[in-house]
Amino acid sequence: MSSRGTLRSGVHSNVIATAGREAMSPMIQEVYRTRFVAAALALAACGCAGCEWSGIRGQVGGRWAETRRLMGVGWTITVCATDEAGARAAIDAAFAEVARIERVLSDYDPESELARLSARAPLAEAVPVSADLWRVLVRAAEIRDATAGAFDLSVGPLTTLWRRARRAERLPPPDKLAAALAAVGPGAVELDHPRRAVRLPLAGTRLDAGGIGMGYAADRALEVLARHGIAAAMIDASGDVVVSGPPPAAAGWRVALDPLGRGGSAGRTLVLSHAAVTTSGDAAQFVEIDGRRYSHVVDPRTGLGVSGPAAATVIARDGATADALATAASVLGREAGAAAVERFPGAAALFTWQDAEGGRHTSATAGWPAR
Repeated sequence: MSSRGTLRSGVHSNVIATAGREAMSPMIQEVYRTRFVAAALALAACGCAGCEWSGIRGQVGGRWAETRRLMGVGWTITVCATDEAGARAAIDAAFAEVARIERVLSDYDPESELARLSARAPLAEAVPVSADLWRVLVRAAEIRDATAGAFDLSVGPLTTLWRRARRAERLPPPDKLAAALAAVGPGAVELDHPRRAVRLPLAGTRLDAGGIGMGYAADRALEVLARHGIAAAMIDASGDVVVSGPPPAAAGWRVALDPLGRGGSAGRTLVLSHAAVTTSGDAAQFVEIDGRRYSHVVDPRTGLGVSGPAAATVIARDGATADALATAASVLGREAGAAAVERFPGAAALFTWQDAEGGRHTSATAGWPAR
């Protein structure tokens, strides 16, 4: 992924998720943080296996949570269930689904379906792909077209080049940047809908699902939990947060935002059910070159990192859409980003930025929840 871990090159969001405080269980007070705190602490506590289990029984059943490392980051799955055995079985199945999706979408694993498809470019003929890869490609194309190319799954050549530029702390050589840009864009991926097949006509094209894959995996895991009878769950993939129904006696799952990663919040706490929220920005991954700060998030149209400090937080009906729209909104900026997000039913965005004097500012789309 273009912005985190094995599927991404850095941190995509900074969100603190907690259960709804309206319920009486002490578990309601427990915070599941992003990479900045909880992922690091949980993984340190449980060692390389990346596994931590906790549960608290209450008057209305129990709340159970486990943290594991997948897709290069910490994932915490929290469920409300009537018994521990059922909770464990559901969470195990959900983690297995995430691992399966990783084998499809990873751009770091050369044996993933995505990587093997990319390695075949240029393709003279379209080749059939799995249902999961197809769904991601179709949704990615829809969001690419609705955001004027600010989100693009063919961005792989540019993310690879930008990673090198960040390490070297200098802009990519113009000739290499031009070559990478030539392999990116709407013409780089052709979808054959009747055959569920894909053609990559350009030499050098590499697909990078970093802006959508983690959200998609969380969506699929939530579906698995539902099939196991779990009606109230939260999946926190180090900041890509997807929730189903609210916990018992609560209005929803509480999510406190810290988009710029400064250790405080932007004064916003969301209460969500049947929704997803993701932040894209340069809170933890950035580089300064010639006095200018650049994010790890790459603009597919220029091949360079987005200028910061700034972040875009998106709420949507599903994780894949929230993930991709947050990336696009970060690239587009406040005005164009807001217009793009508002094209998607049920989606809303909050933009947070810091001025030259260090002051913080926010603006939100009309659909953003009131405080």
